[in-house]
Amino acid sequence: MWIFGWKGPSVFSARSTAVQVTQGIDGTGLTAIVTVWLQSGIGVETARVLAFRDVHVVMVVRNVENGTKVKEAILKEIPSAKVEVMHLDLSSMASVRKFASDYISSGLPLNLLINNAGIGLPPFLLSEDNIEIQFATNHIGHFLLTDLLLDTMKSTACQRNQEGRIINVSSEGHRLVRSEGTLFDKINDDLTYNRLLAYGRSKLANILHANELARCLKEDGVNLTANSVHPGAVATNIVRHHSFLDGMMSLLGKYVLKNLQQGAATTCYVALHPQVKGVTGEYFMDSNLAKPSSLAVDAGLARKLWDFSFKLTNPN
Repeated sequence: MWIFGWKGPSVFSARSTAVQVTQGIDGTGLTAIVTVWLQSGIGVETARVLAFRDVHVVMVVRNVENGTKVKEAILKEIPSAKVEVMHLDLSSMASVRKFASDYISSGLPLNLLINNAGIGLPPFLLSEDNIEIQFATNHIGHFLLTDLLLDTMKSTACQRNQEGRIINVSSEGHRLVRSEGTLFDKINDDLTYNRLLAYGRSKLANILHANELARCLKEDGVNLTANSVHPGAVATNIVRHHSFLDGMMSLLGKYVLKNLQQGAATTCYVALHPQVKGVTGEYFMDSNLAKPSSLAVDAGLARKLWDFSFKLTNPN
């Protein structure tokens, strides 16, 4: 558990939990999609707290059996919760397209899209679409998912006169990228692959995506916001592919890292708190506004990444 507690302007801090930052907020009538990669992690805690605040939660998961177990655990704790589980593999564009089609066909509204799921520091691997697996999963999958569901979110916001919110879960790891070239060049080159740099590239892309999306939404005059968040250094198994870091987290995590309840706080704050109403194109950390790297706020780079990502997701 993170023990330091300097409060920012929001009155919350790194010690605040997701339950604390959403205290008194009623999410009745809201529907959220939360992408969840693992059976335990920030996404699961985010889904649990949103359900606790009466939001209708749709968890999208790679493993439906494990997702169903999570749903059952939430319902056991919160019998009145509205939780659904649907399949989605973010590393596969075909899977993203199928999920989006199924969701749209369901007729469900969509107020909150929380692009949370991610993979960290695996050995070099290409997705089925021949894209480096971290970039494919952490950025491209969410880029395509957001694009396909955007009309549903716009429609919901208009029909219900409610602000819709899109949240990309990024990381301070985005600072590992020091030049524009490393964002685009040699993504699929196994000879130059560096798992830390590849992770940083995908996390920088999350921020740039949110920023350019925010600009487009403003330009369109729709009642939707897009922001990115850093959950903090959290004791999860996202780095299970890196034996040394995984071992260090297991050994020291409970003393120096955030727990899951603290790790999900910033996401839940940006998703639900009235303080964030109308705020868009920003980066949050510890449930407060924060300043990302200079590359992350480069509008030209954000546009370039958008065009690059659009070509990857629309090859024809």
